[in-house]
Amino acid sequence: MKFLLMLFADEKVGSTIPPEQMTGFMGQMRAYQETLEKAGAFISTAGLTPTWDAKTIKLDQGELKVHDGPYAETREQFGGYFMIEAPDMDKAIELAALCPAATWGSIEIRALA
Repeated sequence: MKFLLMLFADEKVGSTIPPEQMTGFMGQMRAYQETLEKAGAFISTAGLTPTWDAKTIKLDQGELKVHDGPYAETREQFGGYFMIEAPDMDKAIELAALCPAATWGSIEIRALA
C-alpha cells in the first residue's frame, strides 16, 4: 500500500531558525530518506513553499475567487511530504515515527485510496 506522510510544523517558528541549524535539520531529513530507501519504502518527497506564497481558489456561482494564503488559519502548516510503500498502517506508523519532523511538528499518515 502507498501512504502519504504529511509533515506539519509552525512555519513562522521555522523561518526564525538560523541557517546553520536548518542545514542540520535538513541533513536529518536526508538521513531519514536514506533509511526509507534502504527499507525499500521510499517513493518520493518534496517540501512546499510557505503558506504566505500560496493561493486558495474557489468557484462561486461560476466566478473564480482567488485568495492569498491558505483558507484556514492553523497553528501548524503543511510543509512537505514523504510518499512511502508499506504493507499496512502499523508499518507506516513505524516508519513515520523515524522521521525527524515528528520532533518539531506532527505527521498525518493517510493511505492512498
